[in-house]
Amino acid sequence: MRSALHAALLSSLVAAAQGASANLPTIGNFPHQCEKLVSKLKIENATVWFSNYVAAGTNVSFPDLDPTCAHAPITLSVDFCRVALYVATSKRSGISMEAWLPNNWSGRFLSTGNGGLNGCISYDDMAYATELGFSTVGANNGHNGTSGKPFLNSPEVVTDFAWRSVHTNVVVGKQITEDFYHKKHSKSYYLGCSTGGRQGFKSAQSFPDDFDGIVAGAPAVDFNNLNSWSGHFYLLTGNVGSPTYVTPAQWNAVHADIMAQCDGIDGYVDGIIEDPSLCQYRPESLICPPGTAAGNSTCLTGTQAATVRAIFSDLYGENGKLVYPRMQPGSELVGAPAIYYGGRPFQYSSDWFQYVVYNNPAWDPTTLGPADYARSDTLNAADIRTWSGDLSAARNRGTKILHYHGLQDQIISSDNSPRYYNHVAQTMNLPPSALDDFYRFFRISGMAHCAGGPGATFIGNRRAGTASLDPDQNVLTAVVRWVEEGKAPDSILGTAFVGGVAGGKVDFRRRHCKYPLRNTYVGKGDPKDPNSWKCVV
Repeated sequence: MRSALHAALLSSLVAAAQGASANLPTIGNFPHQCEKLVSKLKIENATVWFSNYVAAGTNVSFPDLDPTCAHAPITLSVDFCRVALYVATSKRSGISMEAWLPNNWSGRFLSTGNGGLNGCISYDDMAYATELGFSTVGANNGHNGTSGKPFLNSPEVVTDFAWRSVHTNVVVGKQITEDFYHKKHSKSYYLGCSTGGRQGFKSAQSFPDDFDGIVAGAPAVDFNNLNSWSGHFYLLTGNVGSPTYVTPAQWNAVHADIMAQCDGIDGYVDGIIEDPSLCQYRPESLICPPGTAAGNSTCLTGTQAATVRAIFSDLYGENGKLVYPRMQPGSELVGAPAIYYGGRPFQYSSDWFQYVVYNNPAWDPTTLGPADYARSDTLNAADIRTWSGDLSAARNRGTKILHYHGLQDQIISSDNSPRYYNHVAQTMNLPPSALDDFYRFFRISGMAHCAGGPGATFIGNRRAGTASLDPDQNVLTAVVRWVEEGKAPDSILGTAFVGGVAGGKVDFRRRHCKYPLRNTYVGKGDPKDPNSWKCVV
């Protein structure tokens, strides 16, 4: 159910959308026009399943989803036309996609992305954008469910996952939008996080004409090496009970020790590290002193300390080549021990190597090593790496890219995002002042993977993470303003609510700095007031 706060927040953007749409065609008898759209659409290689009118306030359910994509019913505050179809992308593959066409159309178009290895349409993101007046599309990434099994001996399905699903659903979605409204969209946008963030950058790198504005969060760029990195943690920890394994209780002690060593670096102790790149954690301080039971719940053996140090160290492969940067300190609070350090292989990594790299379901993830890292990256199935540093085509056409990453990300190290930003700067031979014209990166302190965490993480990157539609506080409306008014964001004002639910009592707000600046407490004033903090070099 959509919150009352979000309902109230809609008014500002809806008003702007109505102003923008003053010259847009009016859809007479909207329900009727929607219902007959199914018979009017002529889309190459497509089967249109239905076009259904959905009145505002209706519970929209998804009974046909793969069980691993299960989604609760969702309610929108606007009338919209829901179109569902299948589009063949090759003789052996295709995508299931939906287009949601709102009655309050602003003239804007938006594509959503996906997550993990999944083939699950991001319905929450579709609802978020549709309510704000975007004609919105989403697709299943060329397969159903969250497993990588559909990739086995199916390079066309891998290609859909790597890039073709998003690009196809954009091309088809724009056609559906024009056919329904009898007018082309005015501007095209993208919103995605994690794999969705990678898809946004892949679009900028390979299909720069697809979008005018891109919001890419916690992007899974350098994708092959990310899977090697996520798989290597099991090799470090071993099984539960192994001498190298660190228990959940011990990880709590590690987190407290990290805060003791690093929380004050930003000038204020509040349980949030504003810039984890400044934290070079020393786990040896937790080694059990003589006479203490080795490896109890509050201290570590020397072997366990070595495990923790390895986790917070960069991963190198053959010939000393960097595979992927370290896990940033702080992620152990928000789930990394359960996801990566729980004494079992990480499923997405195992799936990738079994069903794509080796096409062998029997491949053993306990054998993962440098030769496998190299093989995966050399194979680079369907050019999924997404590591091109040349964004000149996107820049030249005027595309604006807003990149963000939570600094307590428990799945994709936030250290990788500045690495990519710097790679772009080096490849394009541009300093930050020049990159600012089209590409800006914001580090969100205290944010876990795409959402949650103890920081001021409500930044409008998703429906449930919206505190305001003010572009100074909302990454989606910020990119719209940047594209349409030329006003680029210099910071993103995030909100933290008591209890972590939008609409409750505000705990504090904090401005998240544009990289390479970092946030520092000025030493006076209420630390919950964003004006008591400053972005500094």
